[in-house]
Amino acid sequence: MDLQSLLDIVGTDGFLTGDDVRARAVGWADQSACQALAVVRPGSTGQVSRVLAACNAAGQPVVPMGGLTGLVRGCTAGPGEIGLSLERMHRIESVDAVGRTMTVQAGVAVQAVQEEAEKHGLAYPVDFGARGSAHIGGSVATNAGGNGVIRYGMTRDSVLGLEAVLADGTVISSMNRMIKNNAAYDLKQLFIGTEGTLGVITRVVLRLREQPRSTQTALVACGSFTDVTGLLKHMDASLGGSLSAFEVMWNGFYRLVTTTPAPGTPPLAQDHPYYVLIESSGGDEVRDMAQFEAALAAAIESGQVADAIVATSQAQRETLWALRDDIEQVFRLGMPVGFDVSLPIAEMEDYISEVMQRLEREWPAYRRLVFGHLGDGNLHIIAAGPPSKEARHGIECCVYEPLAERGGSVSAEHGIGLEKRPWLALSRSPAEIELMRRLKRTLDPNGILNPGRVLPA
Repeated sequence: MDLQSLLDIVGTDGFLTGDDVRARAVGWADQSACQALAVVRPGSTGQVSRVLAACNAAGQPVVPMGGLTGLVRGCTAGPGEIGLSLERMHRIESVDAVGRTMTVQAGVAVQAVQEEAEKHGLAYPVDFGARGSAHIGGSVATNAGGNGVIRYGMTRDSVLGLEAVLADGTVISSMNRMIKNNAAYDLKQLFIGTEGTLGVITRVVLRLREQPRSTQTALVACGSFTDVTGLLKHMDASLGGSLSAFEVMWNGFYRLVTTTPAPGTPPLAQDHPYYVLIESSGGDEVRDMAQFEAALAAAIESGQVADAIVATSQAQRETLWALRDDIEQVFRLGMPVGFDVSLPIAEMEDYISEVMQRLEREWPAYRRLVFGHLGDGNLHIIAAGPPSKEARHGIECCVYEPLAERGGSVSAEHGIGLEKRPWLALSRSPAEIELMRRLKRTLDPNGILNPGRVLPA
């Protein structure tokens, strides 16, 4: 392709080649140099449209890029591919405090959206560790999850409308600002969670919520998985819908993040099988805390909770969350192979038992850890040890294969990208995958958008 034509569209500030491209990392999980033919950085939807039209005419593959915080290599542009980064499109266009919406360009960071919402007494409830780097466009394209899904849902549930550009440059502006809009097909769903394979998201209308006036946080220890699931049911019912996080750490993960040289210290003894980080939010600090403590006291009395600590300050709350978020400690154990799966909660104990037994039998050199957003059915599994392609594939077999018979998903919140494409058929039927291919052929007949990602070959 004639790269000069793209330079003419975006100008010198929006066009990178050579060493400027190599200076950019591939992503959070891979800090190697970017190998893209060029990185194009349009400054408007109009420029995105012209860039895609030119690439489509030339049959030039394009890889949409957000904040590069994905974990499945969905935005890794290789040799011969053009990286299309929306990092220059980072304007917050408007906030409607009464309608509780915010209109933003796709390159705005998630944290910037959260901070702007707070200025208006509102909240953007989608939250995850990469908030400072992840772009709204990328989080919508991957339907990101995070810590508050049990109450607020995935990113999809906070998107009212969006604007996207198709492979041929056609702009689809579906900037709906209403919660209720049943006027025929909801076209924004074509672009949410499809990882840039059907179109490039350029602008988004986000649904905001009222900022909670109180937050209650506790870390508790449980003696069995039955206690954990019973506690989930008990707390959700007792708190009247205000439960906003239910994060579970298996013993191995808790020990890792509370043992030197980790910065965390154990707020509870390290000999319990399970640890649960529970959080609720509401509108009356005194009443809400009383309700929260009463619910915990009942759980302790019934035997569901063996020990507990309740945060009495924001600093204590942040300390408890820091334990759950200290994922980088896994690098102390070797090169981690991480998994993001979901399955019915009732199937989890048996599933984890089978996976752990297989890993111990087939890959004993690898340490095994489990934690995750159990309240919404999402678990993270990590096997850490000496790096090996053979071992990686074998470990993937141990983790993914038992999901099929349990109706689970190989991707709960991180998407498919390149990493999970070979395993998609475990979670989607042949008819579903064929319909996905038909959509791809219809909206991107030349196959230029994120080629080779998501759908099996």
